[in-house]
Amino acid sequence: MKIEKTLNVPSPVFFDKIIDSVIFDIRKATGKTVSRKQLAGYEYVKEFSASSRAKIKIEEVIENQVYQFRTETTKNEFVVRYELETINEKQTKVIYTETMKSFGILQQMNDMLLGTILGYFKRKQFKKMLVMMEESY
Repeated sequence: MKIEKTLNVPSPVFFDKIIDSVIFDIRKATGKTVSRKQLAGYEYVKEFSASSRAKIKIEEVIENQVYQFRTETTKNEFVVRYELETINEKQTKVIYTETMKSFGILQQMNDMLLGTILGYFKRKQFKKMLVMMEESY
């Protein structure tokens, strides 16, 4: 899935919102506080429920430009990437890319079917989140 949207938010402001959210998520999942400089390469486990958890690895952090992380579960692997392109001091083009790899034939078939159905709603929800971030600025 790839979404591109131009927002009326400066790149540093949008990037800060992403990174603040990441640091909060790490603190909530691990109880540890990490700095921005510690993020690249940082790995942690996040529990969603008693039977569901994922390993998250932050793969790339380039200030005001790129944030990429990988989430691995027993069924899937997701790679999410935010690329920010500064248009001017008040506008940023956000390029959001998400890829998924499923493990096992049944999981692949299930994800293909659900991905087709849920993809539309996921896109719509993500675009709504971007607008909310823009409005909060």
